[in-house]
Amino acid sequence: MRRKILWPLAIVILIVFGGGLIVSQSLRENASQQYEKTKVPTLFLHGYGSSYRAEKYLVNKIVKAGVTQNVIRANVSANGKVTLSGALPQNAYNPLIEVNFENSREKDYRQNGKWLKNVIVKLQKTYGFTKFNVVAHSMGNMTLAYYMLDNGQNKKLPQLQKQVNIAGHYNGILGVDDTANEMKLDAEGKPKQMAKPYQELLKLNETYPQNQVSVLNIYGDLKDGSDSDGRVSNASSLSEKYLLRNVAKSYQTLEITGKNAQHSKLHQNAKVAQAIINFIWKK
Repeated sequence: MRRKILWPLAIVILIVFGGGLIVSQSLRENASQQYEKTKVPTLFLHGYGSSYRAEKYLVNKIVKAGVTQNVIRANVSANGKVTLSGALPQNAYNPLIEVNFENSREKDYRQNGKWLKNVIVKLQKTYGFTKFNVVAHSMGNMTLAYYMLDNGQNKKLPQLQKQVNIAGHYNGILGVDDTANEMKLDAEGKPKQMAKPYQELLKLNETYPQNQVSVLNIYGDLKDGSDSDGRVSNASSLSEKYLLRNVAKSYQTLEITGKNAQHSKLHQNAKVAQAIINFIWKK
């Protein structure tokens, strides 16, 4: 008697569960239709003292949205050797590359840029990529900036298409080289005081490819009177625009406010994730 009751119940559960899977799959497929599908990889660069785990939230949000199902990791050893973890199938679209620097406390921005070049060359040799995008947080932005400073005009390398900057400290870090939050911008967006790295980055206006790279600069304001995300002043983040004046294909900014605009929370923020998705992939 008990078996007679259980069999119909099991059938109902299978139908409901199977139907749910079909609906879920259909929703994912429908969602993916709103995104461009290309072979261009997007690299995620973490900040100082961090790792690829810091960007997992954003990567997972992008995958869940239906943008892609293809994620691999590029591990960079302390001596700069790159090892790829995972593999991309031939039909992979919108692949995501989690870049992980073993020596995440290297303070030499130019050295970090050289390590990024190693990653890009490895991806080029392995998959034949000719273009790439970047999503960078905190010091990851300086890694990209110095890579472009040294390699922006090298046509033999894959070409940068879109970049998303999150909490970039182009003109100093509060308590380090911006000791009193005194970095201010003039009417053109040019800093009135320039930290040493910023002075070097002024050459980006010459090394960036003309009218090729679209930029989204995301910064946080705690709205506590500090005009900062608690770690980087808004003036420091926004000073990037002057560096790329007249060379970026497009340039836009996005201010995130409130407690979730704190420096380390910006890459754990749903608004930031959606902004990245819309900027890089939405049709």
